[in-house]
Amino acid sequence: MMAAIFASLTAAWVAASLSRRDLSLMALALCLALSIWLFLFEIYSPEYGFRMPWIQTFLDGPGNAPT
Repeated sequence: MMAAIFASLTAAWVAASLSRRDLSLMALALCLALSIWLFLFEIYSPEYGFRMPWIQTFLDGPGNAPT
């Protein structure tokens, strides 16, 4: 996925250097959309998501209530 983000950013740079403003803006928007999708995937993925063990909001079982 990072390769696709890099490719779209490179395409935006190449299009801008060739004075193709509309194509450059579309590639830049694609890069932004892919970046947001990757960020949300990393956060909310059950397999690859970020874990924060200090923010546990559930109890492991009976008798484990905080004192």
